[in-house]
Amino acid sequence: MARSLSVAMIIVLLFGFAGRAQAPAQQAAGEPKTVWFFYTVKWGSQDEFLDLFQRNHYPILKEMEKQGLYLSVKTFVPENHGDGRADWTFAVELVEPATRPAAPTEAEIVARLYPDRIRLQKEEERRFELLVAHWDVPLNRIDLSARKPTR
Repeated sequence: MARSLSVAMIIVLLFGFAGRAQAPAQQAAGEPKTVWFFYTVKWGSQDEFLDLFQRNHYPILKEMEKQGLYLSVKTFVPENHGDGRADWTFAVELVEPATRPAAPTEAEIVARLYPDRIRLQKEEERRFELLVAHWDVPLNRIDLSARKPTR
């Protein structure tokens, strides 16, 4: 009897929560979309990476912000090395409007800002050579004041 009770408890523990698998939260309707981009730069290469990013990619992002394709463009570095899960050395936060305006494409902006495309390509290749890792985190904001608890 004790053995069958133990087996039943294990089954409940293992499978009882399976029906409650966490689904990704949906973006609140009409809300801007935020995406965080994380970069881990090779040790000793942070300044070179920042120089290349500032010279070649940041102006594109700022022009896209000026054109209304982004509501904001922000950049971050962790305050301390090894600060919690700070296995990243540089991050960018982009906030897109809920409805994107008709504006120049990124390719059109790049063509206008960088007539020397060969130099841009070489420097962007170098910027990515300096990376150990890169990942994107698209975020869905949820309105907890309007959310109904599940229990």
